[in-house]
Amino acid sequence: METEKIAMEKATKNYGKNLASAIKNNCKDQKCPFHGSLRVRGKTIQGTVTKKFPKRVVIVFERIVYVRKYERYKKTRIKIHARLPDCISNEINIGDTAIAKECRPLSKIIHFVVVDKLNLGGVKK
Repeated sequence: METEKIAMEKATKNYGKNLASAIKNNCKDQKCPFHGSLRVRGKTIQGTVTKKFPKRVVIVFERIVYVRKYERYKKTRIKIHARLPDCISNEINIGDTAIAKECRPLSKIIHFVVVDKLNLGGVKK
């Protein structure tokens, strides 16, 4: 009961929208921002999930970059690998819009963790 209360406070305090199902699922993942000891900080990224792996997802989002030579702007796509906690792995599918927050480096390419989902569209793989 006490751990659920602490997890609920962490979710409402640090993240945009509350994933109630993630808090109810009691996972034993140490790299989970809801139930584990992982702390989030810094950048927040919102993008589309393009690939899904057992413990991570690939999120793609677009940036607008100024090109000084041509005095124009161009769109660039950025791919981010983000950790997918066990408690919300069933919620996130390919095609969904997800929110990822920056955390400590978890591996060579993973520096973000998925904390929320925005829409219900997507294909389950």
